Amino acid sequence: MQHEIVIVLDFGGQYNQLIARRVRECGVYCEIWPYDTPLEKIVSKNPKGIIFTGGPSSVYEPNAPMLSKELFEKGIPILGICYGNQLIAYVLGGKVSRALFREYGKTQIKYDISSPLFSGIPEHSVCWMSHTDFVEKLPEGFKVLASTEIVQLQRLEMILRRFMEFNFILRLSIPNMDGK
Repeated sequence: MQHEIVIVLDFGGQYNQLIARRVRECGVYCEIWPYDTPLEKIVSKNPKGIIFTGGPSSVYEPNAPMLSKELFEKGIPILGICYGNQLIAYVLGGKVSRALFREYGKTQIKYDISSPLFSGIPEHSVCWMSHTDFVEKLPEGFKVLASTEIVQLQRLEMILRRFMEFNFILRLSIPNMDGK
């Protein structure tokens, strides 16, 4: 019997194990695979979702870790965090640029709480940032759902394709949010 699976594609970030652990703590089977896993292997597992992790590269650099646009056409829900956020935007026609100021550490963030993803949480919170790049131009069909003072395009959503992207690190636990 094959169980449901979420695949974490590892782009070299420092939080890959933590991301997988948080998925497992929600009662979901999860495996970490290298980002260059063949598309056929990913699709053959029929994942319920894929998470693209962060990493030290910039998507616009030569030899940066990349994925085929074909993966986005398979109808699998995808969550992009940090580098994964930028990769989704870049591959789907957005523009990723180097920010004038690097965001690192504890950062104030504002959520669009009209989004189902952020409903029931406070409009303002704290997240952890560790990046220099940002999505300067959104791909067609995406919209901003969270931002910081330094980088405005931190969270994108495309409902029709079921992609979710974050350019911030979800906190280990958020006080007063009851695990939301």
